[in-house]
Amino acid sequence: MKIILMSLSFLMIISCKKEATEIIDKKRSEEQLVKKDTPLKSGNDTIKTIDDIKNEYANLNSMLRSKKLDSTRFTYNCDEREGEVTLYFENKKLAVVKDFYAEHSHFSSSTTYFVKNNQVFFIFNDETVWNFDDGGTPEKPETKDDIKEKRIYILNNKAVQCFEKNYTVRSKGNNTDPEKISNKETKCDVTELMKKYQLILKNKNTRGEIQCL
Repeated sequence: MKIILMSLSFLMIISCKKEATEIIDKKRSEEQLVKKDTPLKSGNDTIKTIDDIKNEYANLNSMLRSKKLDSTRFTYNCDEREGEVTLYFENKKLAVVKDFYAEHSHFSSSTTYFVKNNQVFFIFNDETVWNFDDGGTPEKPETKDDIKEKRIYILNNKAVQCFEKNYTVRSKGNNTDPEKISNKETKCDVTELMKKYQLILKNKNTRGEIQCL
């Protein structure tokens, strides 16, 4: 009976983490890449500078939050990895790709690709390793999430600036506001993320569920 309850708790936690990720995407606006008093500009034909990336990100993120983009989605289930990909389109052109997956090994990942003229120009990725925290019960467990966020600026298919932050969130509360934690500039490596993106593109017309990307 205890095993069954623990399994149900695991499924409930994974579901909650997916919902929490979606809420964070809407609320956080990726650590205020663009200040609130900065006017949104319509997208440029090309992206040549970091400022172009910030402006185009602000434009797309605003449309994403206000649900002005068309979307399609598919799911995948592969080697105990369950995921969902959502593709967003502006005037039938790919604009944003969200990839979320969770593993049974207490790990989940969410990656959002921002796209202009068929080229990725910004990636936001967060990875969560969670464990049961002290306290709680099998019916209502308490958890601790160790989260790593990455922000990657890309020009001409090359990562030019990358930032990272790490923090912990406990389900019992009393957590530090993630927006008050500073980003640290790091070395850029987008190899695996871009491999995943190319696999998503190969399946972008898929509907329903597939096995592996």
